Amino acid sequence: MDYVNTWYGDISQPLFDRFSDIKLVVFDVDGVFSDGRIYLGNHGEELKAFHTRDGFGVKALADAGFSLAVITGRQSQIVEQRMQHLSVEHIFQGVNNKQKVFVELLEQLQLTFQQVAYVGDDIPDLALIEQVGVGIAVQDAHPLVQQRADYVTRCLGGHGAVREVSDLLLMAHGKLHDVSGASI
Repeated sequence: MDYVNTWYGDISQPLFDRFSDIKLVVFDVDGVFSDGRIYLGNHGEELKAFHTRDGFGVKALADAGFSLAVITGRQSQIVEQRMQHLSVEHIFQGVNNKQKVFVELLEQLQLTFQQVAYVGDDIPDLALIEQVGVGIAVQDAHPLVQQRADYVTRCLGGHGAVREVSDLLLMAHGKLHDVSGASI
């Protein structure tokens, strides 16, 4: 089998080719954009940490013309603000049925499952990871999710995994050289 050398190690040529078919990237949030921990203050405020390299990668995808979405089970103003700042155009929070929202989004964008990459970390993400063109689990995802994913990142969730996915997609589309210094 032929392999493609990337900054993150070698991946098979057939998988790399599937990356080149992607037009929409859908992310879970907790455990993907963040390390999965939720910080709660004494007055009920919720805090999350986001990695700037992940932000740069998402902005680069948006600038390169990819459609971007997040689908998450939690509801957070922090997530809304961060995703808007990163030019994520489809933000779905407080979602109990990710599959339903996902199918509606595909219909709206007139895309097929094969044109989508989904990045997740836990059991609620499993169905979508198994259905899309490239199902991706972050390195510290639940073991079952890792087993079923097409690709497991070398980076941890909240620690560069989103950037890794972004770089691979840009590389597969021949757009890595187009990345600019967009504000993250």
